[in-house]
Amino acid sequence: MKSPQKLEPEFVDFIPSQVDDGKLYVSMQYGTVVHNCCCGCGNKVVTPLTPNDWKLTYDGESVSISPSIGNWSFPCQSHYWIRRSSIEWSGKWSIEKIEMGRQLDREKKKKRYAALPQPAVAELLVEKQEVHVSTSSVSWWSKLKRRLQTLF
Repeated sequence: MKSPQKLEPEFVDFIPSQVDDGKLYVSMQYGTVVHNCCCGCGNKVVTPLTPNDWKLTYDGESVSISPSIGNWSFPCQSHYWIRRSSIEWSGKWSIEKIEMGRQLDREKKKKRYAALPQPAVAELLVEKQEVHVSTSSVSWWSKLKRRLQTLF
């Protein structure tokens, strides 16, 4: 299988179960980009779009993704950039460099999520008087269904 030189962006709501070589499927709704590994090994590459993972740039024709795609969990361990929908190959990383990159990613995520505001406990609590618990063994859905049946 020949590796692609370019990836054609295709904006979709849902990622298809069959991913075609040479296509870059972008789901903005789910913040996810999927493509087959550019080395030709056939593995599916999933890149989540988040402040701590990858960023996507679309210029009306082509797509760029940063940072680079490092497929460290695949046997091929391919490493490349997607810039203006073109594949730019990058150097292979050592096991030490891969682990250092993973550790840096974990630290960045931990720092980011620790800085997010936590919901106030008072907002999560519901006053006892406002809660109505039905003691009836018949659910409200069953009651509604029965009522609708009598109307029609």
